[in-house]
Amino acid sequence: MSYIELKSGTDIRGVASPLGGSQVNLTEQAVYDITAAFVVWYINKYDKNPTEMSVAVGHDSRITGEAIAKKVKEALINAGVTILDCGLASTPAMFMTTVDLKTDAAVQITASHHPFDRNGLKFFTPEGGLDSSDISEIIKLADNGEEIICNRAGVVMLFDYMTKYAERLRRMICSAVGKTEEEQPLEGYKIIVDAGNGAGGFYAENVLKKLGADITGSQFLEPDGMFPNHIPNPENEQAMESICNAVKTNKADLGIIFDTDVDRAGCVGPDGSEINRNRLIALASYMVADGKKGITVVTDSVTSDGLKDYIENTLGGVHYRYRRGYKNVIDKAVELCNQGIDCPLAIETSGHAALRENYFLDDGAYLVTKIVIELARGKDIEKILEPLKIPAEEREVRFKILTPDFKEYGNKVIEELENYAKTRPDYKIADDNREGIRISTENGFFLLRLSVHDPVMPMNFESNVKGGIKADIEGIKGFFEKFDKLDISAL
Repeated sequence: MSYIELKSGTDIRGVASPLGGSQVNLTEQAVYDITAAFVVWYINKYDKNPTEMSVAVGHDSRITGEAIAKKVKEALINAGVTILDCGLASTPAMFMTTVDLKTDAAVQITASHHPFDRNGLKFFTPEGGLDSSDISEIIKLADNGEEIICNRAGVVMLFDYMTKYAERLRRMICSAVGKTEEEQPLEGYKIIVDAGNGAGGFYAENVLKKLGADITGSQFLEPDGMFPNHIPNPENEQAMESICNAVKTNKADLGIIFDTDVDRAGCVGPDGSEINRNRLIALASYMVADGKKGITVVTDSVTSDGLKDYIENTLGGVHYRYRRGYKNVIDKAVELCNQGIDCPLAIETSGHAALRENYFLDDGAYLVTKIVIELARGKDIEKILEPLKIPAEEREVRFKILTPDFKEYGNKVIEELENYAKTRPDYKIADDNREGIRISTENGFFLLRLSVHDPVMPMNFESNVKGGIKADIEGIKGFFEKFDKLDISAL
């Protein structure tokens, strides 16, 4: 059997527990084989002796985290690798071990915001997270049973890296505000954290509280891999409603919500309003610009017209819309920097934010630390975001493609939509779009694109007036009805 079904873009992901009612495919054997293959891949790429290799291993709060960690360590031990066992950790922290501790690589056991029965593996080198092509190579090696068995077993060292990681974030705040820890730079501020029972609880206790913040009202800080309160995902409606209510109830100055492994975050203002999606991108853009004109911000394709206006007209920057997928956005920002373009930020609407100053690592805790600094400097975040135009309506629908040749069929639909749009004077095709087709209408815009891996075409609508999306759907529905292999029932 091939492990190819466990490939999820740049990660390994699968069903790790039968408790959700699905058949387990991320088995202990699969974990062992893929980790062993990772060592082979690393040795081939970097020409290093495995006995000279060190790898940090961490996991989020998922119920299968420790069992999977055991199999990961077993494969590394058999290869003669030195292991830094970091236990419960965030995904960004695992990358940072390659910087702070000079490890050769790191493995994080996580499935991000996916259901409790899922889990996965994320691999890092000092160059960052692995690419999709790297994961394909590793799976091929695993399918072939490639493994290095060393006559000297690797050693395991327990290392509490999250304490060191939290210290770095505290130093960041102190340095930016010009106060020492003893001077309590966050005293007088009430900041509450919702960790969703994931790995982010450390931020409340070991970052905010230690700097004097009142964290009363923080919720779901305890790790619990069954996620009994809500899905740990800033994009989840129930999760955001929970932190918004907590901010209002506790009269907090700021609310922070993390996803399970803390590579994403969202915020809430003192009035209970979400600082998420386009508002989060706008705030991040403001912070990295720091008053400087001409910076380029790379985002995914579904961002709003109002955001483009904010980045280009309020901040005097350049908005570079790119493809969905946080790794795509990050890789494009790195590419632009290498071309000499001043691009300090890559950020996806989902909340993956990677800053050049932080190794282009998508790190939710780092991003919210920047926001906390703005607060501690006395900045009014709502005033910063005031010029951002908010759409009256937003909606996403997803069309299933009912043919095996889904990519070819989807591209045909996009091509024909482009030709059709040219015949309508009320449609304007966006000239700055780099994924699918984005069309401006009298009400707002819609964007049709093809999913990278699945037989699905997501379509995003945005309108500046109430009822505009309904009108735009009515105006385009007839075009889609001729495609018999496209399920448009979502319209």
